[in-house]
Amino acid sequence: MEGSNNKNSKKIIKYPRGIHMPLIVVIFLVILIYLVISIIGYLGRKHIVGYEVKAGSLSADNIYEAIALRQEEIMYSDSAGYVNYFATEGRRVAVGNLVYTIDSSGRLIDYLNAEAADSISLSSENLGELRTQIATFAESFDKDHFRTVYDFKIGLDGTVQKLSNNSILQNIRSLNEGDILSAINYKNAIKTGVILYSTDGFEDLAFDQISRDTFEQDGYVKTQLVGNALVESGDPVYKLVTSENWSVVIPVESAERAQEMLDMEYVKVRFLKNQNEAWGKVETRQDEKGDSFVQLSFNNSMSSFCTDRFLNIEIILNDDKGLKIPNSAIVEKSFYLVPVDYLTSSNGKEGVLRQTYLEDGTESTEFVECSVYNITETDVYLDQTALRNGDRLTKPGSATTYTVSRLESMIGVYNINKGYADFRRIRILYQNDEYSIVAPNTTYGLSVYDFIVLDTSTVTENELIYE
Repeated sequence: MEGSNNKNSKKIIKYPRGIHMPLIVVIFLVILIYLVISIIGYLGRKHIVGYEVKAGSLSADNIYEAIALRQEEIMYSDSAGYVNYFATEGRRVAVGNLVYTIDSSGRLIDYLNAEAADSISLSSENLGELRTQIATFAESFDKDHFRTVYDFKIGLDGTVQKLSNNSILQNIRSLNEGDILSAINYKNAIKTGVILYSTDGFEDLAFDQISRDTFEQDGYVKTQLVGNALVESGDPVYKLVTSENWSVVIPVESAERAQEMLDMEYVKVRFLKNQNEAWGKVETRQDEKGDSFVQLSFNNSMSSFCTDRFLNIEIILNDDKGLKIPNSAIVEKSFYLVPVDYLTSSNGKEGVLRQTYLEDGTESTEFVECSVYNITETDVYLDQTALRNGDRLTKPGSATTYTVSRLESMIGVYNINKGYADFRRIRILYQNDEYSIVAPNTTYGLSVYDFIVLDTSTVTENELIYE
């Protein structure tokens, strides 16, 4: 018994190995074939991309760097000494207002510094002026023109020094040292204007002197006039802008562009520094090299930009608002024009009555359902697929007939809200190279958030978009 059990326990049963491998291979091949067919089908299928219509506006690429021209007059010192300023830059001064003092002894500086260190405190109004200056710089700072940081630093130092000087001006006359008092010369404004504490050599620049080279800022130097500095007789000490009338000059790409603006006489300008807008009167000129320039003149807002020689501006030639769509979505299509009196309805569907003949030759009419794409006071636009050239239509309730023949094209887009390409007419308000602004909520037109075909070359009308 034990021997027989041992023999049975040593018996090995062999299973055929060839059964499983073909099945695995077949499954793998089926999956591979499916993937290949899917990839080929995907590559061969038209890819229709949708675009969601949104409200917006267009501004053509009309951003320019401009040079500001003003009526500026540099004032020079008539004596040597240390200058200290008391008028606020960018503010208007009247004749007789104190602008600065000249200290020929140099001892006043020590007194001012000592007073500033010991007892000077700025009022809330003074601090507000500093905050405004800082906020204005922060809003207009362009990292591509880092040199403006140094101008800002110098200007801020000058403002702080001027505010400190103003706070102790009332104490100057209380000095006991007679030689200090006798050395101080008070300099008042001899003209009315907006005061600036910088020069750049462009003060006398005129429109007819500007060339392309004038806009190169690499060699531009702006000299800040700072307080507590030693000046000689004949040195510049401040500058006055004596008129509110000023202008900006821009180089334009062509004489045609310049003429386009000139024909408008006035154009709308947006200053990118603070987003203020103004209307500028247009003048143009062309230099000996054939370069075209446009001057835009204003009679207000000069003080807002009086410290800037170079300004970034946007010319707003058209500011229409509506629905913004890409030009690639626009298609042109022809329609039959039928007098609007011939349009009728049956079972809630719109169409026309077309003359036909029965089998016995009797004249009759049949209702033909038509898609309506636009209606004017006199005509209705009908799809060509429902009618044929030469069809005779009967006016409802009348024996009057009309022969279909007139064709007129209309631009539109393919709306895909319902899963197929449905033509919708559009009325373009403004257009540039890439986008168009179309009128919103027009009859048989588009509405915001509609989906349209991005590229009309990828679809045909009434084609199913979603399977």
